[in-house]
Amino acid sequence: MAGLKVIELANIGPTAHAAMVLADLGADVVRVQRPGDAGTPQHMLRGRRIISADLKDPAAIADVIALATRADVLLEGFRPGVAERLGLGPDELLERNRRLVFARLTGWGQDGPRSGAAGHDINFIAPTGILHSMGPAGSRPTPPLNLVAGFAGGSMFAVTGILSALWERTTSGQGQVIDVAMAEGALSLSQQAWALRPSGYWSDIRGTNLVDGSCPFWDTYECADGRYMAVGAFEAQFYSRFLAALGIDETTTPDQDDRSAWPALREVIADRFRGNTREHWAQVFADVDCCVTPVLDFAEAPDDPQFRHRESIIEVEGVTQPAAAPRFSRTPTPPAILPVLEVSIDDIWAACRQ
Repeated sequence: MAGLKVIELANIGPTAHAAMVLADLGADVVRVQRPGDAGTPQHMLRGRRIISADLKDPAAIADVIALATRADVLLEGFRPGVAERLGLGPDELLERNRRLVFARLTGWGQDGPRSGAAGHDINFIAPTGILHSMGPAGSRPTPPLNLVAGFAGGSMFAVTGILSALWERTTSGQGQVIDVAMAEGALSLSQQAWALRPSGYWSDIRGTNLVDGSCPFWDTYECADGRYMAVGAFEAQFYSRFLAALGIDETTTPDQDDRSAWPALREVIADRFRGNTREHWAQVFADVDCCVTPVLDFAEAPDDPQFRHRESIIEVEGVTQPAAAPRFSRTPTPPAILPVLEVSIDDIWAACRQ
């Protein structure tokens, strides 16, 4: 994406992450933020130039407008109507730059009864059916990490929308507004569950579906040292190899699809895992192709052999973090660098002239 000029109106979380992905892929991203803004970790801002601007100052607004007239993309994550009140709405900017792709990232979208409501990842997935499906049977819904709506449904759908609009611009010559709602992105991610419901293969009773931890061959198990192994031995061939590696005679166990026998089968499997350490089981399953892997924490992840081989987790000025993704054969992504902090309004003009 070298040569693509992106303006990021500073916000936390998914907006900053979407801008980071664009910067990772080579785009020239200029982040406009309030003076003294320290709400986003510096390493989420890698690859950008950062300009301080008080958006309550008409002169600063004029400078940002001038910057946007030379940009390909503007990315903002304000609540609906805020950019318009600042004088930085899509009508104003597209009138000056008809090729501008104006990406708007919110929780609920730009219209509708909840459009102006505050929320976080847990709120955005609450009405979708996703949160209801998470957690053990007979228990309350278990909140996931804030990856489902905020980053998967938010920042990654924002990047998808931006790339789609840029592609369309190659034929029309015009930009457009992209309305990215985290709740709708999360809904799109749950397409498989919606597709399975009519046939009865997905139940709305929590803790009864194949991939929610209710079945004994799709779950995590504690080992003797208190660490865990993850099991996803769903297919018959993987299931057979899994039992064999554990030393369980498949001919003496109930049929894999006999749900009434799952509680007893789970106890047998759990007892085997409790009999040795995670390191032992990791070595046992390292050469057995059956979808069983050790569960690592963030401190351990950089030493995973796969990640180490591909340099998937890197260090930038002493801070460990994921490398850019995906990989490209001819045009590899540039090395990750910390942001370049620019603090004066005059620097906005310098950026405009580039």
